[in-house]
Amino acid sequence: MGGNSGPLPGGAATTAGLTAGTTAGTTQRSQAKENRRQALLAAAASLFARDGFTRVSLEDLGAAAGISGPAVYRHFPGKQAVLAALLVTVSEDLLAGGRQVVDRHPDPLTAVRRLVAFQVEFALGKPDVIRVQDRDFSALAGPDQAAVRLLQRSYVQVWVDVLVQLHPGTDPAELRMRAQATFGLINSTPHSVSGHGRRVASKTARPLLEAMAVAALTVGTPEPVS
Repeated sequence: MGGNSGPLPGGAATTAGLTAGTTAGTTQRSQAKENRRQALLAAAASLFARDGFTRVSLEDLGAAAGISGPAVYRHFPGKQAVLAALLVTVSEDLLAGGRQVVDRHPDPLTAVRRLVAFQVEFALGKPDVIRVQDRDFSALAGPDQAAVRLLQRSYVQVWVDVLVQLHPGTDPAELRMRAQATFGLINSTPHSVSGHGRRVASKTARPLLEAMAVAALTVGTPEPVS
């Protein structure tokens, strides 16, 4: 009995060790693959913003991300899929982030201020993505365009739902116009401050943009022009 009792714990330990090693190896490979995918998306944002979607090749993307052109196909079936992943993912992140802001700040005025700060942070942190969205949205396939539009409409609605609380009785269509005008103000940042450098732009543009945006969203409903 004693001689037979030893191999079971030892075998279990060995199996556990192999399983742990296999799991760790799989996790590391998965993480490495995700890191390469994110590097490709970052390279795509930079290159598409600088040169335009049509002028960038898969080889260009691979070179910028530090992998061979053919290896890009391990992550994306083609260049258009890269563009879709870039714009859909950003739209998903904005919607999720906006909802988190509102969940954390039930007071509508505080929520408006935090939403503005969130959008300004995005505009200053990812100006290349805004340029790509402005210029290359039409290069997306139809279903991807629809997906991005739906996500963006949902994001606008997050803002409108807060503004309705702040301005009870105001037509939601007007509040939607306010939100969209505010996005136009904030998202113009990549164009208006591009010559000043990111550090200077962040220091000077951030408080100005936030103050202007909050003022536009919180001012009372204007009287109609006679």
